Amino acid sequence: MKITELKGRLPDEIIESISKRGISELTPPQELAIEKGLLSQKSITVAAPTASGKTLIAEMAMLKAAIWNNKKAVYVGPMRALVSEKYSELKEAYPYMNIGISIGDLDSLDKWLEKCDIILVSTEKLDSLIRHGLLWLDQIGCIVFDEIHMLDEVGRGPTLEILISKLRRLSREAQIIALSATIGNAEEISKWLGSELVKSDYRPVPLERGIELDGNVIYGRREREERLAGKSERAEIRIVEDTLSKGKQLILFYSTRRSTESGAENLAVVVRETLSEQQREDLRKVSKEILGFLGRPTAQCEKLARAIENGVAFHHSGLVNAQRKIVEEAFRRGKIKVICSTTTLGFGVNMPAHTVVVRDTSRYDGGFGSRKISVNEVLQLFGRAGRPKYDKMGRALLIAKNKEDAKVLYKRYIEAGPEPITSKLGVLPVLRSHILAFVASDFLTRDDSILTFLNETFYGYQYSDSATIEGIVREVLRELEEWKFIESRVSRWQATRIGEKVSELYIDPVSAKWIIDSIPRLHDDVSGLFMIANTLEMKPLSKATEEAEEKILDYEQMLQGGHYEDTFYEPERAFGTALLLRDWISEKSEAELLASYSETPGSLYTKVSNADWLLYSSMELSKLMKVNHTRLLELRARVRYGIKNELLDLVGLEQVGRVRARMMFNSGIRGVADLRKEGAEQKLERLFGKEIANRIYSQVKGFVD
Repeated sequence: MKITELKGRLPDEIIESISKRGISELTPPQELAIEKGLLSQKSITVAAPTASGKTLIAEMAMLKAAIWNNKKAVYVGPMRALVSEKYSELKEAYPYMNIGISIGDLDSLDKWLEKCDIILVSTEKLDSLIRHGLLWLDQIGCIVFDEIHMLDEVGRGPTLEILISKLRRLSREAQIIALSATIGNAEEISKWLGSELVKSDYRPVPLERGIELDGNVIYGRREREERLAGKSERAEIRIVEDTLSKGKQLILFYSTRRSTESGAENLAVVVRETLSEQQREDLRKVSKEILGFLGRPTAQCEKLARAIENGVAFHHSGLVNAQRKIVEEAFRRGKIKVICSTTTLGFGVNMPAHTVVVRDTSRYDGGFGSRKISVNEVLQLFGRAGRPKYDKMGRALLIAKNKEDAKVLYKRYIEAGPEPITSKLGVLPVLRSHILAFVASDFLTRDDSILTFLNETFYGYQYSDSATIEGIVREVLRELEEWKFIESRVSRWQATRIGEKVSELYIDPVSAKWIIDSIPRLHDDVSGLFMIANTLEMKPLSKATEEAEEKILDYEQMLQGGHYEDTFYEPERAFGTALLLRDWISEKSEAELLASYSETPGSLYTKVSNADWLLYSSMELSKLMKVNHTRLLELRARVRYGIKNELLDLVGLEQVGRVRARMMFNSGIRGVADLRKEGAEQKLERLFGKEIANRIYSQVKGFVD
């Protein structure tokens, strides 16, 4: 079916915009979705491979709802990076639409979203907006849930499941579009959602899945064998040599961040030999960007920059977001030839390559040791292979150690289909936060109504064990009442003011209880930092240093007499995280912190960001407790900038962070008032140059004149 055949069924401007993107014909999944009622407001679940056109299916439904039905359309993605990418794509494709994005502050209603036609949000952000009393739920005409298979993920799945179930009640007339590439039980999910199922194996670039052994690749049931070009004895290097000889790009997936970095180092020499002088010059520019981003490069920055100069990069959560984006863009433009990545590139973000290699099919899982990764995850990673417009065929490979291993890999990952998705909702810690939110928002206030709602979730659809879930609900309600987050009002529950605030802050009730109990015990900066570090939201924690193991004895009284034993089972590591933050606000360099606490730039900035949010939450709770929060206010500012008290005045200026503030202080400019003194402007120029000096000085210039 041609796009032009949709005239009269889609707004003309949408057909024109789609055509301008070079799309003239619908793919089979898109055509099937229309046959199933996509443009007649029928809810649709799409299970189809990567690049089969799922996004356009969602776009057509959203845009029709917004333009012709005068309704809001909401796109929900599980990860901020994915939501940001989709926002950029939609803004470029449909510049005449009022499109908004919200993925940040979880204690904000973002009222400006009321004016938007299309709204893109992360799962947690939309759940938070509903907790804050969202007023435009009845105006929603279409809701898109991307990566619906995330229902199966322990961390994000329950919130997604609760959110879907809430919206099915609160926005009953809305069309639901659920998208995924890997669903083993698509029929079951489609029935739960009350949707039509669009299931397709169509892929614009066919994918060959194979296993490498001793320099040979065996595809499928030995339907084809390929001898790899190259001379290396190491399988992953041989595959890279072969891919580069074809003039193609490649992504290798590893199980650990360390492996991605060593993999990139090992491949650098091989890739460098294939580069032209112009390519090397282009890569030197990318390398400089990486080095310059943090101001003072860390050892990891330098390692990444060296790899990039040779046409290779590594990609993992230890990089800061801006560095990951630089790597992704350079790969899309063909400058970087090989990326060694953890699963950070495996989900959502559009980063295809000709060849994908999943080198590690086992992963260390906390205290449970090594475990095999799921078929669904491998298929998701395989989905990155094959670039539309560039490749006639994509190649996805596993590496076998021997013939027996090859048989096992073939049976588990090549022959088998995706596993069924199961609900992860039915456990007490997961339900605690959501049940508080039900009561706090007056969504559900009685035991029976909570149980009825949970029977409408995917958990309730899959399991009929109502006795188990009833026991969990009663235990959660008992705990919340004991902690004074809710109270009984005849036949219904009502949230206390502090319970409402805990729900709005979007922190776990256990974390909130710990913070509330800890606030009166705070006596210094470290106790404040230990309070926020010893929460669920701060995980993963830093390592327990020798200093942490010794000094925690001085703060053990904070752990006495509370409901923390089951949850906070790593107090030494939490205290180690507190000491990391202590050193951060003592202005130790990032290089020192990364070395001392075995952190990466990405994990350091994530901890600082989480600490900022938790200190804000602690301040809000202390206000309700009528406890002076001045110490927390000051500590939050110091954590945000990584500074000692003496720099607090200076960092209030734009263009001034921890490094510039310290330079100004050491040169005699010890506060904003000193900028009004004679000679201050010249000092700034000597420190930072004329342009930066003017920007800083202009903020107080009016007072000088």
